[in-house]
Amino acid sequence: MNQVPAVAAGRRSCKHHPDLVTDEIDFLRQQVPLAGTRLVELGCGKADLARKLLARGTVASVDAFEVDERQHAANLASSRPPTLRFNRAGAENVPLPDACCDGVLMLKSLHHVPLDALDRALAEVRRILVPGGWLYVSEPVYAGPFNEIMKLVHDEGAVRAAAYAALERAAAAGLLAWEDEIVFDTPLAFRDFDDFVDRMLRVTYSDLLLSDDLMAQLRQRFAPHLGADGARFVRQIRVNLMRKE
Repeated sequence: MNQVPAVAAGRRSCKHHPDLVTDEIDFLRQQVPLAGTRLVELGCGKADLARKLLARGTVASVDAFEVDERQHAANLASSRPPTLRFNRAGAENVPLPDACCDGVLMLKSLHHVPLDALDRALAEVRRILVPGGWLYVSEPVYAGPFNEIMKLVHDEGAVRAAAYAALERAAAAGLLAWEDEIVFDTPLAFRDFDDFVDRMLRVTYSDLLLSDDLMAQLRQRFAPHLGADGARFVRQIRVNLMRKE
């Protein structure tokens, strides 16, 4: 099992959730109040979690923002309830009024915000939240076997560190109060190497040039994890929970 990296000097302590998390909605429900929530998701991708929240009647509405033009077009063309509203915008410039939402989700998206826009993005989060509203940031831990495979394609060590540093600056400046930091383990499974490539590399917003050499390296690093029932990984996710006071 992957190990949580040691907390750097001066950083807040990090708790490890004791159970394997197979449904992030259940985990989310343990951390924040969801009933009747007006939710904003920044960097929503396909908005899978937002769709599930609405299907279960867990939240009142979701305004979901995606910066990628192709993914946004796919979202608009998809079937969805009227309480799921899609918009195209980056986290640093959210076209919503002040104090309009109870919670903001950023699921594996904060590190995709341009580095020079990270502070503006967190200022936007504060602006759109009601007093007492929360920000839930979920990011993969930069460690472990699956990360070793993915960093052949996207080495996100620097941008993930920058995203975390932006959270620390927001807390130090009193922009958002630092409430909790939790790491949980979640399973990730693929039928085979082709399933991994389709789901992780050939996504709508990606224009990756997968050379023969790169594919060979990926296959070589993936192969030791492949068994009769496919390839199974345990991936660690770090959640930072912050609040507007």
